[in-house]
Formats: sequence, C-alpha cells, structure tokens
Amino acid sequence: MATDPNYQTSTKTPEIDERLYSRQLYVIGKEAMYELRNADILISGMRGLGVEIAKNLILCGVKSVIVHDCNNVDYKDLSSQYYFSEFDIGQNRAEVTKEKLSELNNNVNVTYSSSNIDEDFLQKHKVNVFVLTDDDIDNQVKIGDYCHEHGIKFVNANIKGLFGQIFCDFDQNFKVFDTNGEDSITEEIVDSISHDEIGVVSIATYTKHGFEDGSYVTFHGVKGMTEINDHEFKITVLDPYTFIIGDTRNFGVYEGEGTVTEVKKAETVHFMSMSANLHLSFQGLSLFQNQYNALPQPWNDDDADKFYEIVEKLNRENREQVLTDQLNKHWIRLFAKTCTGDLCPIQSVIGGIAAQEAVKAVTGKFMPIRQFLYFDAIECLSENVFYLSNEGTSESNTRSNFPSKQSRYYFQEIVFGEDLQDKLGNAKYFLVGSGAIGCEILKNFAMMGIGCGRDGAVFVSDMDSIKISDLHRQFLFHYRDIGKMKSIVAAQSIKVINPNMHVHAYVDGVLPEPEHIYNDHFFQQLDGLVTAVDNVKIRKYFDYIRITDID
Repeated sequence: MATDPNYQTSTKTPEIDERLYSRQLYVIGKEAMYELRNADILISGMRGLGVEIAKNLILCGVKSVIVHDCNNVDYKDLSSQYYFSEFDIGQNRAEVTKEKLSELNNNVNVTYSSSNIDEDFLQKHKVNVFVLTDDDIDNQVKIGDYCHEHGIKFVNANIKGLFGQIFCDFDQNFKVFDTNGEDSITEEIVDSISHDEIGVVSIATYTKHGFEDGSYVTFHGVKGMTEINDHEFKITVLDPYTFIIGDTRNFGVYEGEGTVTEVKKAETVHFMSMSANLHLSFQGLSLFQNQYNALPQPWNDDDADKFYEIVEKLNRENREQVLTDQLNKHWIRLFAKTCTGDLCPIQSVIGGIAAQEAVKAVTGKFMPIRQFLYFDAIECLSENVFYLSNEGTSESNTRSNFPSKQSRYYFQEIVFGEDLQDKLGNAKYFLVGSGAIGCEILKNFAMMGIGCGRDGAVFVSDMDSIKISDLHRQFLFHYRDIGKMKSIVAAQSIKVINPNMHVHAYVDGVLPEPEHIYNDHFFQQLDGLVTAVDNVKIRKYFDYIRITDID
C-alpha cells in the first residue's frame, strides 16, 4: 500500500486500445484514460456488492485489481453473487471470483488475496484506491483512517437490505481537474457591460451563454473597458443572457465588441476521515451487533424496538452535531427488519456508483461525492408495510411469508417473502435489447429468480452482433464471442449464472415485419416487457401497438 501521498504506479504512458474503449473515451477523454490504465485498485469483500464494483472497474480498464476476502463461499451467497455456483461452496470467495473476473478484460491484471488486512498487508499491496465493502464499522474507521493518513483514496460501500451507503475520502486536498466533463464554452459575443459595483455582462440576445455559477471566464477584444481583456473573473449567473463579474467602476466605460470564453479551472475538495462521519442507522447497526452478537432478526418487532432505542440514544448523545431533530421511527424499524437482506438490484446501483467514485479518485474527472451518499428503496415493500402507521397490523402477514427453507434466493426472501419469490419465478418477461443495459437487466433477472420457476420464462431479443467496442460495457460477452449474436450469447452466459432460468433468445427485430413471431399470443402471455435499446423506431413501435394486455 502506498505510503507516499504523491505515489504513482507508473511514469510510463500506457497503451490504450481505442477500439475497445471507444465509447468510454468519448466521455472521459485520453488523459483520464491514461490515469485509469496506470491505476491499481484493491477491493475487499467479494460478496455481491464487491464483485459488482470489481466487474465495473475491470471493464473500465484500470491497470490492476486485487480482490480480497478471508471467507469461503456459502450457499446463501448464491442469492447475490453471480459468479458463485454450488460447486464453489467451501472455497475462498476471492479466489473463485478472481478466475471469473480475469476473463472480462485481458488488459487488466486481476489477482486475489485471502490474508487478514493489517498494517503489513496495507504496506505490501501498493494501490491508488482501496474499496471496502460490507465490513463492520470498526474496520471501516480503522482502514479509512489509515488510508487518509497515507494519502490513499478510500471508498467504503455497504448494503443492508433495501438500504445502501457510500463514503468517499480522497485526501485532504483532492484536485478535481474537470468538474462536469463538458467542453469549455468558447467566444460568446458580448453585448454590454455595466459600469457599476456589480458589473453585469449581457450576451447577444440571440444566444444563451450556458455559463454556471462559479465559472471562470476571460474576455478578449473588448473596447473601452480594456482592463478586463485577458483577465479571469469568477461569475455569478443572473439568467441565460446575463452574469455578474464584480465591481467595474475602476475600469473604463464599455464601448463595444468583445468576446467572453469559459476558463476550465481545477477545484480542490477537502475530505475528512471516516471517523468524522457516521450515519445513525449504520452506526447503530454496529452497536447492536456488538451488544447482541448478531444483526436484528428479520421482521422481529423486539429487535426492531431495541435497534430504535440504540439509534435514538446515538442521536441524543450527538445532539451538539445536530444530526437530526426528528427520527422517523417507522423507517428505522424497517431498516432493522430488512437489514439482513442482500439484493442484487441494490448492489447494481451502489456498485455502479462506488466504481464511478473510484474512477473519479484516479482521474480527477467529475466532481466526487462529498462525502456520504445514502440510498433506499423501501417503496419496493408492499403498501401495507411502506405506508403503515401501526406496524403491528402487518406483522402476521410478513411472518407467514418468511423463508422457511434454504434457498438460493434466501436473502431476497428475507425482505419480500416466499410468496413474491414464487410470483417472480413464474413470471414471463420480454427483454428487448441485450447490449450494455440489457446485460445488466438480464443479470438482475437471473439473480432475482425471474423466469426461473416451473411456469416462468424470459425472452430476450437483439438483432445485433458482438463487436470489440461492446466488451468494456457488456460483461456477459468475451473476446471469443466477437461476431456472434448478442441475444444468443447473453442467454448462454446467463444460464451459467442461474441454470434455472428459462431463457429464450431471438435474433429477430421487433418492428412490424416479424409480427408472425411477436404476435398477439406472444404479448398476451407476458407479465412484463422491458426495453433496453437506444433505437427510436423500436420505442415508437411499442408506443404505437399499445400493449395493454400485460399485467
């Protein structure tokens, strides 16, 4: 682990495969891509969230990734970690995951470790970014403080049921070289500049300037008020046609002409260490676990009450920091009742954001999270639970659906119950498009068990073939698949993730020509349809045919 804040993995300019990363280069540019290709990342925790982050960063094309986990695969891990199978039970999580991740990108060196994380470990493994997932708060603070002290970028991500958390610490003085990724605005024509204490600049009325509050601009060719030429001003936007540059009374009077151009400037962001920021519910969860040697039991009123008391006490003791004046007891109890769940769609959200934060840490491109991000999806619960004013009325209904047997969907059933799991298994869904978004949706379907029951099915359609530029975004495809049809390969790959899915691949488009395939009978059997395409004609077609028979 790097101990020098100015540590760099390499001074050599790495090669960039522009065919592979073409779409990504459009967004972040070559300079940021060079930084990524020199970046070494350590990701600890190889359950569902950790593998999601690792997958995303490997596809992005970092230099190397170390995946770490001290524990072995358990049957219940199959509920959320899509690279585990029953054959892997008993083997080290990181070792199993490393083999699958290595296939995603030949340009990335993927290794694994199952050693305990201590100071020797941190000094041995030299990385730019440490991503920690699903660990207890004591370790989060200890590792986060070490990274802060030694200039290592730190991303901490956690998921508890329907709740997610991300914390970022990129050092005390982290420079963001490009806050928004947009090109500089060049040569807007100046119409007038007021000669007063605020200095209002008006742009020609036939165009909007596009500047933002806090932007820096410079002027050229201004007559009369020549003192402002070639000088930078921080502006305040009044409206789409005017902005303020400050007191202009010491300058000459504006006589005409001139242009104004945006100046891109780096912004320094100051991060605090992990120990300075702890959210009540996540902190309370650690205290509950320390006190009772377990997490709150799913949908257990007694444990939910105990958890709320801990959170209430934490808030009271931290009153000087004004954490919150009003605790939402119902939501905090729901947190306790669902926190043992582990849901793949939530991992996709938190894992995608956390991986993007790691990219920001390496490249200085785009503004990072400052410093916590919280996410919840409790609206996914049934209405009688989500809107409940008296929680006791729903407890019997929830308990009757609680998983009664071991299942690969156990951690999902903890949250939603066995009845909903049966409905998902027997559902029939049509996924249109198996590209970047389609692959992710198909993965989530498989992990959720959609179409995996006796009467269930998933139909996936895509008329496109796999190209090399697809590989850094579509993790179900590999180099050996180039030239093959996307839907067929996606269906084959998803059967490896969940052999129980009844998936059917189509290479025909969905426009009117193949209505002998996608006819009324086909659509009427469906429970849902998902479009994952950027084709406007296909979207308009589904609007036109008005599929009203889908539940």
